[in-house]
Amino acid sequence: MNSYLNIFDFSKKINYKNELLAGFTVAMTMIPESLSFAILAGLSPLTGLYAAFMMGLVTAILGGRPGMVSGGAGATIVVLIALIKTHGIEYLFATVVLAGIFQLLVGVFKLGKFVRLIPQPVMYGFLNGLAVIIFMAQVEQFKITGSNGVVDWLQGTSLYIMAGLTALTIAIVYFFPKITKVIPASLVGILIVFVVVLGFNIHTKTVADIASISGSLPSFHIPQIPFSLKTLEIIFPYAMIMAGVGLIESLLTLSMVDEITDSKGSTNRESVAQGIANITNGFFGGMGGCAMVAQTLVNLNAGSRARLSGIIASITILIIILVGAPFIEKIPMAALVGVMMMVAISTFQWVSIRIVNKMPKSDIFVGITVALITIVLHNLALAVLVGVIISALVFAWDNAKRIRAKKYVDEKGVKYYEIYGPLFFGSVTAFTDKFDPANDPNAVIIDFKESRIVDMSAIDALDKLSKRYAQQNKKLHLKHLSEDCRKMLKNAEAIIEVNIQDDPTYKVMPEK
Repeated sequence: MNSYLNIFDFSKKINYKNELLAGFTVAMTMIPESLSFAILAGLSPLTGLYAAFMMGLVTAILGGRPGMVSGGAGATIVVLIALIKTHGIEYLFATVVLAGIFQLLVGVFKLGKFVRLIPQPVMYGFLNGLAVIIFMAQVEQFKITGSNGVVDWLQGTSLYIMAGLTALTIAIVYFFPKITKVIPASLVGILIVFVVVLGFNIHTKTVADIASISGSLPSFHIPQIPFSLKTLEIIFPYAMIMAGVGLIESLLTLSMVDEITDSKGSTNRESVAQGIANITNGFFGGMGGCAMVAQTLVNLNAGSRARLSGIIASITILIIILVGAPFIEKIPMAALVGVMMMVAISTFQWVSIRIVNKMPKSDIFVGITVALITIVLHNLALAVLVGVIISALVFAWDNAKRIRAKKYVDEKGVKYYEIYGPLFFGSVTAFTDKFDPANDPNAVIIDFKESRIVDMSAIDALDKLSKRYAQQNKKLHLKHLSEDCRKMLKNAEAIIEVNIQDDPTYKVMPEK
């Protein structure tokens, strides 16, 4: 419990100036992203800002990684776009609560480490797919809904103005960091475009055209949905997906921060904090979220190493919700579109294209499949799942080819088969083909010194093999089984018949 109490660990020296500046900077970069993601999902911008405030505050205080920033954006909201379109915002809040409960359980049962089972090509594909979705959603902002409800592309001058302002934002976000990294480039981009639009009195689409932000404190609100199995059926898959995507993104960000700061964060504690933050979001009208890579990098680059900057960032966002609404509503959409396009471009893993000729063919296939599922179906979790399954099958296939047998007959006429490589569902066929019950002598010993029995398929194969030898009235013995393999065979005694030869002189080290 102590680890939860020492929120402000005074034994470490906190650089208050750095934390303050980092906090303001993070708030400024979080606002455009949370606004854009909320608008992208068809929600009121307030839902996005509330999420940024609540996610940021809860995870900064309780999270397992000082210096990491969470907010209302990222892949978690992209996952829920389909749900919002079909069922509306109350279902979104219910889903966010349920997802939070799942994340909390992952942390409580210490399952955070399983996120590491996601192979690199799957992550590449996932991030690249996400980048394309975010980019395409920005292109949608170049459309306008006419008075007759028909959605059409912007025409003529308004199109040129919007495109010009977007290009200006992108250019600023791209080139500004080369001058100084003290102020975040996305913030400078938004401010310059804002000033240009006001100064030259340019008429262009602003945030106010999409939704009004009348700011008040988030208030407690139980999602207004029917509490029934039908509702659970609707929200359960979305909640699972959101919880999974949120944790994947958060825990990968956590390991990135570990590398940068050369210190260790707690994955399970972070999972608990993410869960509590999302539950809070669902009951207080936020759209939920997860750790944000870009904001975390901004935070670390600004010199933050403690929890303080995350807390300051959240409070800054709250103040802006309460007093800054009139300003935010005047922000030109072109500026947000430009920022989000740059987010998409930086999310895209260009490395994966550079090293494509050095990657195994199967990895390239996995990466492209994951990206395509993400882009076409907008289903990030399905994409990751399919990627993990394909990678696992490729791994199984590669290992299946590794099983070998060395054969010899000793002076007593006993035939030995020394097996090398794991015996599991993939290698069973190759294993069985190595034996010749018809022509072997009466006593045959399989030596497992360099092999292990991995699963039920392996046990079944040994059972069938001993029956084939028994039909020929020959004896098959297993030798040098490690402790865990013996235990497995012992548990399966009811269904199999195999002879384990006890070897008094040779004991494999039992696995603790």
